[in-house]
Amino acid sequence: MNDYSTIELHLPDDAATQRFGQDLAAALHRGDVLMLKGDLGAGKSTLARSIIRALAGDAELEVPSPTFTLVQSYQTALPAYHYDLYRLGDQDEIFELGFDEASSSGVCLVEWPQMAEAHMPADGLVISLTEADDGGRYAELAGPKEKMDRLNRAMEQRRFLENSGWRNARREYLSGDASARHYEHVFVEDRDAILVDSPALVPAGPMNSTKSYADIAHIALNCTSFFAVGEILRGGGLRVPSIYAKDLDNGFLLLENLGHDGIVDADGKPIAERYLAAADMLATMHSRAWPRTHVEAGISYELPPFDRDAIMAELDLLVDWYVPERTGGPAPSSLRAEYHALWHEALDGIEEGEKTIMLRDFHSPNILWQEASEGSDRVGLIDFQDALWGPSAYDLASLAFDARVDVPANMENAILERYLERRKDTALFEAEGFRRAYALMALQRNSKILGIFVRLNRRDGKPGYMRHLPRISGYIRRALDHPRLGSLREFYIRNRLIDNVE
Repeated sequence: MNDYSTIELHLPDDAATQRFGQDLAAALHRGDVLMLKGDLGAGKSTLARSIIRALAGDAELEVPSPTFTLVQSYQTALPAYHYDLYRLGDQDEIFELGFDEASSSGVCLVEWPQMAEAHMPADGLVISLTEADDGGRYAELAGPKEKMDRLNRAMEQRRFLENSGWRNARREYLSGDASARHYEHVFVEDRDAILVDSPALVPAGPMNSTKSYADIAHIALNCTSFFAVGEILRGGGLRVPSIYAKDLDNGFLLLENLGHDGIVDADGKPIAERYLAAADMLATMHSRAWPRTHVEAGISYELPPFDRDAIMAELDLLVDWYVPERTGGPAPSSLRAEYHALWHEALDGIEEGEKTIMLRDFHSPNILWQEASEGSDRVGLIDFQDALWGPSAYDLASLAFDARVDVPANMENAILERYLERRKDTALFEAEGFRRAYALMALQRNSKILGIFVRLNRRDGKPGYMRHLPRISGYIRRALDHPRLGSLREFYIRNRLIDNVE
């Protein structure tokens, strides 16, 4: 087959096999099936154990061989299912072991796949292990190009680590996000860091006659923006990760680990003190004059504007994705035209307002609490590559209407009032104008998010985001309570874009 490729590797010892398993774990996606072939003692279980431990983020995790149970399951970052089919009596028995569900819901590692060869997927990745004369082993990998490209990318990550002074680093899967970015926790002796893989994005087809959505909405296409914006923020005294190593051309960064302590508790509820501290940080940030550009050898970066075109492109996500989800069909052209007209009218009142660095996604997943620090340094920032130059009200709305957390109305109001109190002595700051901009940006952001979360489900096969829709809809109802948003409120209610309006 033209789209089938192979790779051969020499693994001189068990440590190399374990590192290879970590590299494989970094490349896996939900639905992948790895067929591990080789004689007894060839290293299949060693490799499977390393993959599972990397996915679990636990180098000491007990991973027994499923020789007698035939299958063991693990609730890791990606659900993992470890099969050993050596004792399988009949090929069809594999279905009694839940193979169909496992191979669609998680990652399957299958030792002795030839015992159920008729039921192995044609697009699976085959890894054949054989002994080498030096006491190590050879690994031959074969699979479809898309899967092999992922594996090659994981091996490029390994080379980046080695070239950055992190040779033989242990890798543990950390997380991904709604984008194509990938994160890992890496360790060498007593050092640890966060590996960021941010491959260059190829924008989808044009949204209009000349530009894509990514162009219009100013979505970062590579990790240069993360580096440049981070340097601007660091220069202004904000707490961002130090960069230990970078390869901007290939999209790799090695960052300081700011920890895992966020601004929500173990049950996912907001910690009021930390949300208020984050509002304090924004008030301090917005009281300063910031450069809009970062220039150094080989890099010149300017923060793009959150202009009318970008705002409207984001708002169209609600019409393009959420309206069809609600109604079962595409939005009528009349609805779109009225929606645009009302939004253009509403935006006319804020474009001359205060502008500053707009972090864009300033909410709980992207804020790491630094308990040992003081003041603004307690608020660690980790996701700012899509930062823009825009209304100061936007980031406060992003925080107080946290898309991932139920922020009750009284806490949201406390966050707003805390911010206003901290800004009252800022020259030219006008509180009532800020309140209106805050409500409007909350409405704009949450309208966009409704569309994005539906798109993640419909287009990208990520249904988990749908559970957030009731919260986002509730935030929209709250934002629409502002007295100067009456026309938009009537539109959202009349077109049933929100529920349970009294």
